[in-house]
Amino acid sequence: MITIIRNINVYKPEPIGIKDILLMGDKIAAIEDKIDINLNGLVEVKEVDGTGKILVPGFIDCHVHILGGGGEGSFSTRTPEATLSSFTTAGVTTVVGTLGTDGVARDMNALLAKARGLEEEGITTYVYTGSYRLPLNTLTGEIMKDIMFIDKVIGIGEVAISDHRSSQPTFEEFIRAAADARVAGMLSGKAGIVNVHVGDGPRKLEFLFRTIEETEIPITQFLPTHINRNSELFEDAIKYAKMGGYIDFTASEDPELWEEQDGEVSFSKGLKRILEEGIHLDNFTLSSDGQGSLPIFNEKKEFVGIGVGKSTSLLVGIKDCVFKENIPLEIAIRAVTCNPAKILKLNGKGRIERYFDADLCILDEKSLDIDMVIAKGKIMVENRKAVVFGTFEE
Repeated sequence: MITIIRNINVYKPEPIGIKDILLMGDKIAAIEDKIDINLNGLVEVKEVDGTGKILVPGFIDCHVHILGGGGEGSFSTRTPEATLSSFTTAGVTTVVGTLGTDGVARDMNALLAKARGLEEEGITTYVYTGSYRLPLNTLTGEIMKDIMFIDKVIGIGEVAISDHRSSQPTFEEFIRAAADARVAGMLSGKAGIVNVHVGDGPRKLEFLFRTIEETEIPITQFLPTHINRNSELFEDAIKYAKMGGYIDFTASEDPELWEEQDGEVSFSKGLKRILEEGIHLDNFTLSSDGQGSLPIFNEKKEFVGIGVGKSTSLLVGIKDCVFKENIPLEIAIRAVTCNPAKILKLNGKGRIERYFDADLCILDEKSLDIDMVIAKGKIMVENRKAVVFGTFEE
């Protein structure tokens, strides 16, 4: 299949103006001012009119509970598994699956199987091995073997710290797991990243600061997530990022509600602060915590309610950056494109470049609403509606 997207405003994510884009199979074959191609009808060529639209890389959602999450309010609060169209209609073409609080009723075998299923249905998937708990429950019995010999495993996590739901690991347990992930990543050419769930406990990023001060493990081995859950944690995250660390914001479909109700720092306001502090533009990401539970606890840490994370929250955050904080699109979009691709070493992802994967989102130029999504060269969303569905989707 050959697709030509014509006359579209391209953000690589850096803006390069109006271009034609040629897709051949699952790759970007050419980016030119004008593409002329004549195959005499030998191959089907689909032409897409990009006039009045913006082309950006497909979104990378780097923290998703693809099996479902939750259970903190007992079995009836387990959230459902993700579906293919829940990602594609949100602009997501690459997803990184993780286990969370529950690594017992859900395990690594099921997580890997779900990831492979989503890949067969049309998007790109990776996983972290383990869950909240240390020591980690892995597929092979060892962190290093999982990362080195299982293609989809790119790191460990989400390992929980500063949270009443964590396994309350010792610092020694934490750095031993991180060291294994680092060396396995080096030996396999993967990121070996440590995805760290940070709760609202008073220790905040203490383990990460201690790791940098007391060991030889570099700061870039970690990607702490949920760093915007409250203002105190966010201040710690700013300090950490200024030292060269990576930080992952958790998106929200209603940032103002969570800001008022829970003291959360919205992605748009957080990114504005990052820019003011002069933090490197490569060092932040945005993920949805999709299909994860959003449990609400009272001051006694008692469960009082629950919501469900959605990948659609990514675009909400991007739009708020552009329309509310006047942050250029090319900066905001880095959080779900080139930055996670670089941090997680996802080769061929996150940029609109020749020979890169044909993972693309076409947005309305004025509203930034999603008009079309292409994953691995195949149109998944067209005219704002899903046209490809998962095996059991209705």
